[in-house]
Amino acid sequence: MGDPVQFKDEGNKHFQAGDIDKAIECYTNAIKTCKDKMLLGVIHRNRSACYLKKENYAQAASDASRAIDVNASDIKALYRRCQAYEKLGKLDMAFKDVQRCATIEPKNKTFLETLRRLGAEIQQKLKTTFSTDSRVQNMFDILLEEENTGKAANNLIVLAREDAGAERIFQNNGMSLLIQLIDTGKPEMVLAAIRTLSGMCTGHKARATAIIYFVGIDKLCSIMATDNEEIAVATCNLFQCVYDSLTGGDKRVYGKEESLVLDSTKDLKTILLALLDMIVNKNVSGHGRDQALNLLSKNVPRKDKKDQDHSKTLFTIDHGLKKILKVCGQVPDLPNQLPMTDNTQLIASILLNKLYDDLRCDPERDNFLLHPINKFDPNNMDKNIHAINALSGLLQGPFEVGNILAGRQGVMEMMVALCGSEREVDQLVAVEALIHASSKMSRASFIITNGVSLLKDIYKKTKNEKIKIRALVGLCKLGSAGGDDYSMRQFAEGSTEKLAKQCRKWLCNPSIDVRTRKWAIEGLAYLTNDADVKDDFVEDEPAMRAMFELSKSTDKTILYAVACTLVNCTNSYDKKEIIPELVQLAQFSKQHVPEQHPKDKKDFVAKRVKRLLKAGVISALTCMVKADSSILTDQTKEMLARVFLALAEDAKDRGTIVAQGGGKALIPLALEGTEAGKIRASHALAKIAAISNPDIAFPGERIYEVVRPLVSLLNTERDGLQNYEALMGLTNLAALNDKLRVKIIKEKALPEIENYMFEEHEQIRQAATECMCNLVVCKEVQERYMEDGNDKLKLLVLLCSEDDEKLQRAAAGALAMLTAAQKKLCTKLTLVTVQWMEILQRLCLHDNLQVQHRGLVIVYNMLNADSELAKKLIESEILEILSVIGKQEDNPSKQEVIDVARSCLVKAMDLGLIKPFS
Repeated sequence: MGDPVQFKDEGNKHFQAGDIDKAIECYTNAIKTCKDKMLLGVIHRNRSACYLKKENYAQAASDASRAIDVNASDIKALYRRCQAYEKLGKLDMAFKDVQRCATIEPKNKTFLETLRRLGAEIQQKLKTTFSTDSRVQNMFDILLEEENTGKAANNLIVLAREDAGAERIFQNNGMSLLIQLIDTGKPEMVLAAIRTLSGMCTGHKARATAIIYFVGIDKLCSIMATDNEEIAVATCNLFQCVYDSLTGGDKRVYGKEESLVLDSTKDLKTILLALLDMIVNKNVSGHGRDQALNLLSKNVPRKDKKDQDHSKTLFTIDHGLKKILKVCGQVPDLPNQLPMTDNTQLIASILLNKLYDDLRCDPERDNFLLHPINKFDPNNMDKNIHAINALSGLLQGPFEVGNILAGRQGVMEMMVALCGSEREVDQLVAVEALIHASSKMSRASFIITNGVSLLKDIYKKTKNEKIKIRALVGLCKLGSAGGDDYSMRQFAEGSTEKLAKQCRKWLCNPSIDVRTRKWAIEGLAYLTNDADVKDDFVEDEPAMRAMFELSKSTDKTILYAVACTLVNCTNSYDKKEIIPELVQLAQFSKQHVPEQHPKDKKDFVAKRVKRLLKAGVISALTCMVKADSSILTDQTKEMLARVFLALAEDAKDRGTIVAQGGGKALIPLALEGTEAGKIRASHALAKIAAISNPDIAFPGERIYEVVRPLVSLLNTERDGLQNYEALMGLTNLAALNDKLRVKIIKEKALPEIENYMFEEHEQIRQAATECMCNLVVCKEVQERYMEDGNDKLKLLVLLCSEDDEKLQRAAAGALAMLTAAQKKLCTKLTLVTVQWMEILQRLCLHDNLQVQHRGLVIVYNMLNADSELAKKLIESEILEILSVIGKQEDNPSKQEVIDVARSCLVKAMDLGLIKPFS
């Protein structure tokens, strides 16, 4: 056992050194060993100060209270408890403590100021509370009278978003009244009640728990099941608010109420099971089913793969995988199917993909494979097509699973057999499955061998447009199985162009329904691997415009196909670097060598980009980015980012992108999605920020969101162009205002910018120095230059001696601002290198007037900083340079330079270092 006094003294040393965790540890050890009551009070008081530093206010208040129990007049403990109570929102208790402090020390200005401030805050809070009470009561009175109930209910929504309002609604029997509103069945009443409940439970675990028990999960599910999209979305939002509050989104301290909301695990499982039941319930509308799937997709898989707990995913697979597959297996053309929207099955496929990706080991993946599709029954064709449609869902979701199942004995044969069925619905499902299954070359080869003639027969003979267009898409996909490799065309010369022409014809036909026209875009997504098809498509402006209009429709399943088509047309997919030596080696060993189509060269791609911009591709892309997050997958976001980057390649086109809202649309793509997608979106943002006026490109608060993507490009893993354009973009942003400069520093960009100032590449070094020149007005940056033991200032001085004029101008500008802001740096400048005088003279004699002006400003700052330094400057050749420049006649083009030189001479006269001629 140690000595408590020794532990306390060690704790004090650690506290003074800023090591709060060590201080807490020492004080805790002291408390364990201390038996002296008075000393124990002092130790608790000291530990309270530590917890205040750590922002653990509940513990700080507890320790301070123990110290006060020992000595009721302990003024330090009283004031620390006051600070803790204030942070916990307990203003009345904080006021009492500081009142006692002021009684003990009535002349203490800190206590008096805190007393005044807390008094004003309490008055304001009381005013707000009483105001809220009256507003809530007024709304209830109107609702009970059943007059103007719509307006009153909407006012309740606004009140519920304020904590005081939500609490008053909760305490004034508001839950019962809201349930009565729901029971009216009137859409506007139901909507208002649901939105009020969402406001009440947001970030409040106790009220979220109460809503589950008052309203009931089953009742909430039945509301979400209604065939009203607005109500379904609002109820989905309520479920999300409840879920967030129960899973740790609520950080408030409950005190005695904590036991009421202790364990929410059972409630969370009940919600999951209810949502899984909803997705296969025939009484649930398509909109309700979509929202149930969205909630599962958002809340079940881990958001961070570093988190070891994926029990929710395993629970969902065990209790709901068959249910999700049932949704995927639905065939809308058959009777007695589940109500669905155009997006339902795609959302289900995305959920399957997320669940599979969240699995951590092979046994878990093997378990996933046990569930998927039932065995085929020759006597039950409906059962077979449900199984094949479920396989299509898997091929659109976890492709690896779908691919394994498609490779099993009899599956591909069943698809081909269904294509030859007399029933149109069998053909429809089978052709779609073949389309999804032929993504792998081996599958495509099987179908080319076994199914092409069948697809051609279906295409020629069927009168059903839906089947006809799907058969065509199947042929399109098989025709593009060789990708962009010109030497691996699957069909004869000209065949893919004919298929594409038919797809464009269907695409431009407004009399065909949207779902069928969607398949025409699917066909083009495959066929545009061929450069001839790309060129034909961008020449057909009506077809492009038709595709862009469809991308804005309610059917969002089309987004992936549109994105694929645009990626192909702009050649923004990844291309393997062709090394001539390896090509020769491959040819010598008779290996296949991919060939580039002549129309895939840069000049052809540039022409296609211009045509896409002219047809309005940016407005389509901005609309696609706003789609529901469950439909807009990370892969789709990545493709959109690739397209944006290709469109921003030519600086002349960036104004068009900004004018049509492309700058704003890029921000979410740069912050969310795959790593490759975020990098490309960030690079496109950098290209825009580097040459555009940031205020116009990113209006309002959005401009602050641009900083993080640009800083992410300042990384050694990024290429030189990305580094350079990110630095140029940050330079532009740093020139706007101090708030943006602080944001750049907070994103930890400063060390990276400093590193790039040492870069060998001239343009990158220049861009980094220009960025630093705009940042040095910040005090934090100035302090870094004032620190001892680094070469930051020396680097700037040496950069002033480089031959590159732009680099000299930036470095000299940074020095001019630093020496103006911090006089100490003027003296430090003379110590960093013996060449400082020679470099300064070169700046003052520079041919470039901007560089010369900066050099003279540095001289002026040094003359103002220190008399000894001023004497040293005047005794050098600097005086002669100043005299020559100062004696020149006034000249508008050089006036700034002449005026600074004259100011320097006047300052030297004021210091008595020179005298004017008599």
